[in-house]
Amino acid sequence: MTEPKTRTRKRTGLLALLAVIGPGIIAASAGNDSGGISTYSVAGAKYGYTMLWMMLAMTPSFAIVQEMAGRMGAVTGKGFSALIRERFGVRPTFFAMLMLLASNAATTIAEFAGIAAAMQLFGVSKYISVPIAAVVVWLLVVRGSYRNVEKVLLALSSVFIAYVIAAFLAKPDLGTVATAFVVPRIVPTQAFIALAIGLTGTTIAPWMQFLVQSNIVDKGTTVKEWALARWDVIVGAIAANVIACFIIITTATVLHPAGIEVTGAGEAARALAPLAGHYAEALFAIGLLSASVLAAAVLPLTASYAICEAFGWESGLDRSWSEAPLFNGLYTFVILTGAAVILLPGLSLIGIMLVSQVVNGMLLPFLLIFMMIIINDRKIMGRHVNGRVNNLFAWTTIVVVITLTVLLLGMTLFGIG
Repeated sequence: MTEPKTRTRKRTGLLALLAVIGPGIIAASAGNDSGGISTYSVAGAKYGYTMLWMMLAMTPSFAIVQEMAGRMGAVTGKGFSALIRERFGVRPTFFAMLMLLASNAATTIAEFAGIAAAMQLFGVSKYISVPIAAVVVWLLVVRGSYRNVEKVLLALSSVFIAYVIAAFLAKPDLGTVATAFVVPRIVPTQAFIALAIGLTGTTIAPWMQFLVQSNIVDKGTTVKEWALARWDVIVGAIAANVIACFIIITTATVLHPAGIEVTGAGEAARALAPLAGHYAEALFAIGLLSASVLAAAVLPLTASYAICEAFGWESGLDRSWSEAPLFNGLYTFVILTGAAVILLPGLSLIGIMLVSQVVNGMLLPFLLIFMMIIINDRKIMGRHVNGRVNNLFAWTTIVVVITLTVLLLGMTLFGIG
């Protein structure tokens, strides 16, 4: 009689897990967007395995930050922006939402840069691909079919798992790779510090905290279900960083020894040559296009929901322009701005992607400070406040990013590196 009960418990546990799975993995996967792919590719091609230790160090920080955002959503049933307004008032909320809008706008520009770069590999001009993509992304949001399309795009974006295979086919020196993960090495130049900030900004992107928390709230995940849901968030963060590490390893193994720096999508695609040969560019282009379209749909929507929630404005995909003018206007503005900037002549698409991640890295500490104060407030979180380990990793992340930013500004002002 005990065996059927055991089986029932196992089935119930599996169903419970399936019920809460998704928000964390989707948010983390969306973070491996065009800016992320470009930043990781540049890191591997320019500095070899040197930056792998940073990725290892950031993985627990990333998982903890995402877990904190998800936990706030499960405990309070509210989004991050609503909690900022309730805890700090209107003026700090306005400052936080301005930072989020700047971060999302910069990253959306990078997504359209990714779309342009991907389509250029197929011989399509950005003056054709970007306007069409902007209309498609806008319609995805307006029609409310984003959730279904998101699954398809995530599946197409998963071709970046090919970097895992390509890394082994390229036969890197495993001893050198292992050493790079555990022995910190810093190159004292502006370019290296800026790239380090960019790595942080693309790995722990500010908009991802808003996204995972709103996804948790939208899915109706409660404190009772959080014990299972938190694994979705943590595993999603770790999996995304594992893929990122393999992008660095692949480009470091294939491109760095040949002295090939990533200045365009073509160079990044060549790293897949050990796996795909002549089809490397097509494989890379499909993945980059899918990742870029996915994030270009996610980012404006995330910003619009967060800002409208913060100030109590009407929002929702089912609302007309007259019912929710600010919500509709915000996501339209972000999409149009992102597409319009990319159409300016003479822009470096890879440069745009990298700059967007540096902007994210610089803005990250400010939003994390808001999060740390909220999640340690017992009036809001009750017994679900942070423990010592979470606080240690989160505050360390904040201090490190601020230090890197100050170093970069100092080196720029004094002309060092």
